[in-house]
Amino acid sequence: MKDLTRRTLAKSLVCGFLLTIAAVFFPFAASCEELPQNVLRLHVIANSDSPEDQAVKLKVRDAVLREASRWYEDARTMEEANSAVCTHLESITAAAREVLLENGVRQTAAAEVTEMYFTTREYENFSLPAGKYRTLRVTIGSGEGKNWWCVVFPALCLPAAEQRQDDVLAELPDSQQELVKHPGKYRVKFKAVEWYQELCSFFDR
Repeated sequence: MKDLTRRTLAKSLVCGFLLTIAAVFFPFAASCEELPQNVLRLHVIANSDSPEDQAVKLKVRDAVLREASRWYEDARTMEEANSAVCTHLESITAAAREVLLENGVRQTAAAEVTEMYFTTREYENFSLPAGKYRTLRVTIGSGEGKNWWCVVFPALCLPAAEQRQDDVLAELPDSQQELVKHPGKYRVKFKAVEWYQELCSFFDR
């Protein structure tokens, strides 16, 4: 009888513990899953890891940001920004290729908008949880080098974005602003979200 009571008590404690975790984790996970619906990322992939290819990658990045921002700067939602970028992929690609020509690089470049999975990333004064994000991807040459990423919308890649970060992030719901603006505060929770998503992907196979 005592053993049964102990087992019942142990089960109750475990259930209570799991329910407590669920009450804290799942609302947070839900916010993390909603955030990609409001964010458009930029992903620039270098031809190789050579110093020359990595240096030109950054020049391509700057040109792509300048050209893309011409079209999405008045966007108020991610969908508006996405539509503007998709409509002007040809000019964005041309801007990237022009940089390559100016620097005597034989490789070409291609721009596309696609869905990409990212692990949790921290970038100076903001962070983004793991998930699938709509992404403006620019591939240089064979695309076998290290990549560079940032956020096109809200416009956190643009010059002086850090100084006006609060204004830029005002495009996001309050709960999602909180996630993005505190890189260290949610590090452990972000990792838990990654594990949760990987587990879901495993069972979806």
